[in-house]
Amino acid sequence: MQIADIRCHPLRVQLPVPQRTSQGDWESLDIVVVEVETADGIVGIGEGLARRSSAAYALMIDEILAPRVIGCHAMDRRAIWRSMRSALTGRPGTQMLEAMAAIDIALWDIAGKALNQPVYRLLGGVGRTHLPAYASSINWLDDETVAREVGSALEAGFRQIKVKLGGTPAQSIARARYVRGLVPDDVALCADANWAFDVHEAIRVGFALWDLGYDFFEEPIAPEDRDGYRTLARQLPIRLAAGESDSVASDVLEFLHDRSLGLIQPDVARSGGITETWRMAELAAAHNVAYAPHVGWSGAVCAAASLHLAAAAESFRTYECMVFDNPLRQALCTPLLGDVRCLENGMLAVPQTPGLGVEFDRDALREFTRRPER
Repeated sequence: MQIADIRCHPLRVQLPVPQRTSQGDWESLDIVVVEVETADGIVGIGEGLARRSSAAYALMIDEILAPRVIGCHAMDRRAIWRSMRSALTGRPGTQMLEAMAAIDIALWDIAGKALNQPVYRLLGGVGRTHLPAYASSINWLDDETVAREVGSALEAGFRQIKVKLGGTPAQSIARARYVRGLVPDDVALCADANWAFDVHEAIRVGFALWDLGYDFFEEPIAPEDRDGYRTLARQLPIRLAAGESDSVASDVLEFLHDRSLGLIQPDVARSGGITETWRMAELAAAHNVAYAPHVGWSGAVCAAASLHLAAAAESFRTYECMVFDNPLRQALCTPLLGDVRCLENGMLAVPQTPGLGVEFDRDALREFTRRPER
């Protein structure tokens, strides 16, 4: 089970339909994926979110992380994680942890394949085979587009829908009220501001969301504003959610200790992989705080890993099912998992085959590989 090789693939796609949040428009997406192969021929696959430059992440993996990993025993996941973590002195940046995520996820895939078990069972599953999912997300666009996107989510069978907010507090409240009027009373709604507001604005919006019956209010303010979240938690009745921007377990621990958040949302392709994300999920359970994996603009491997984490986490609440077209999620791997086309009665199935339960489509991998710019 000695690790013999790591093959890195920087990927990029143009989105068929650009996505808009309060932070701007996204027309393309980057991720980095890896294949980690053992000396006895087992190959695990992994993914890290790269956002802007997957080629830079690939270089980081090839030159900084791979030399620390090749030659190690593939089952020594914690030792390998610590070794990768120590590649840079001091606190590692987000980019390093996203690169680490790709290798760590691949190691869990290897372990599952070697033991002939799905990853969620290696984590100590709690018996879930299907997961409730919410539609993510209704774009911060014009009312006509929003109505069309909400209608599509309802037609697909979602019983919970997340709405993007932005602009001024008045504009966000108007959007939240508009969407509430588009859905039946028994469909749950939640909102994501992508830290569009300051504390005072978030209080105004939060009360309006509560009055409209929204379930949670995600990232109302900047993720690093810990005091701001404490202020919001003291003043608002609505559940606050955040965590996609937290890279390691110690980042969420403060939120858990003081109950600033009612829902944590770490992203396995950003937070160092399954090893560190599982620590976060376990900490959430220990503090009786709900957990919902963030999937966002990642690819198919992230979606599969997130299904396994959700299946095993004691305080799991709901799964983020992305509803926009993203070839990195829909075409990169087979079989298709965690996608709106897999939804049945508002639920998604958990993979039951060994490892993550997905493999790269080689044609798609070649198509999406980022070519060197001239």
